[in-house]
Amino acid sequence: MKDAKFSTKSIWAGEKEQLAFGATQVPVVHSVSFGYDDMDEWYEVAVGNKPGHIYGRNTNPTVQAFEEKIRILENAEAATSFSTGMAAISNTLGTLLFPGDRVVSIKDTYGGTNKIFTEFLPKQQVEVVLCETGDHEALEAEVAKGCKVLYLESPTNPTVKITDIKRMAAAGKAVGATVVVDNTFATPVNQNPLDLGADLVIHSATKFLGGHADALGGAVCGRKSLVEAIYHYREINGATLDPMAAYLLLRGMKTLKLRVEQQNKNAAAIAEHLKSFDLVEEVFYPGLLSHPNHQIAKQQMKGFGGMLSFAVKGGVATVRDLLPKLQFANRAANLGSVETVVGPSRTTSHVECTPEERAAMGIPEGLIRYSAGIEDIEDLKNDLSQAFQSLHTYVKK
Repeated sequence: MKDAKFSTKSIWAGEKEQLAFGATQVPVVHSVSFGYDDMDEWYEVAVGNKPGHIYGRNTNPTVQAFEEKIRILENAEAATSFSTGMAAISNTLGTLLFPGDRVVSIKDTYGGTNKIFTEFLPKQQVEVVLCETGDHEALEAEVAKGCKVLYLESPTNPTVKITDIKRMAAAGKAVGATVVVDNTFATPVNQNPLDLGADLVIHSATKFLGGHADALGGAVCGRKSLVEAIYHYREINGATLDPMAAYLLLRGMKTLKLRVEQQNKNAAAIAEHLKSFDLVEEVFYPGLLSHPNHQIAKQQMKGFGGMLSFAVKGGVATVRDLLPKLQFANRAANLGSVETVVGPSRTTSHVECTPEERAAMGIPEGLIRYSAGIEDIEDLKNDLSQAFQSLHTYVKK
């Protein structure tokens, strides 16, 4: 498996050990508990001296297959899973940070993550410093003052800003910080933060990993000692991945490379297409030469991702009129699915934030997040064209 290519790993990794009864697919094991006739063997499994399972909140065969697959795809020593992406983020930060600690991050993290930084951690007497995303000098200066955790997200949700992970990881390690990177937007197809120096990589598996908008989940991969500590926090706090969700995520990950490569192509084409509409003020996509950190993205990413966003003239009023006219897009708070998904940040990534908070993060109310699906690109481009054209017709009336 070590020498296999990515697509082969995404299909085979982590599965053989969990197969039973001659099945070629990992079974969904719904059992809450796992029984033992031998009391000594039970004890050895319970304390971790022998492989096996004792209780579903701790481990499960189906879930274990998912964890092993994402571990291998991210080139990690270990991986553990969670009920949602936010559970992965909150459990990781909860494991690593204590009163009196200091965490440095960027202003453009996902809305739920931002709420942890601005609302929850300060209540626990954790000092939080949020720097302008892309201002590497400011980040390095704050990290140099000392911090327990350096938390990054690249590309960011929803403005797809880029941070130089290798550069920042070096800065974090210089002061002994644990470097955490949310890799949800990029996926291991396009980017491997651990190979760039990060200690931990986080995924909302709900998004691209699953790819079909039918299962919630999260994952953390990285150094074994760190992952074991996070797993212990999770097993006690109980944000366990459901076996059926794990099965659906496993199934989705088998086509991860195929899906993401098509989404990369579609997003790049849509980003260029959007520049032709006069109602579009700005397009945000790291694959565009106009993106301020295009060169950094080019260095650390193998593909620029299936996510983009764009700001429209007229703000919320234009968003309200434009989005319902799209025929090949779900208007929903999700991303990374085989179907194209669109929505304004005010009802998706940053719904928890006030307009003022969004503005402070550089997110205009007229920003539309566009998650490119795997549809035929000409259909997606024509769909946007007819939507903008009908909007012009509507305005003229």
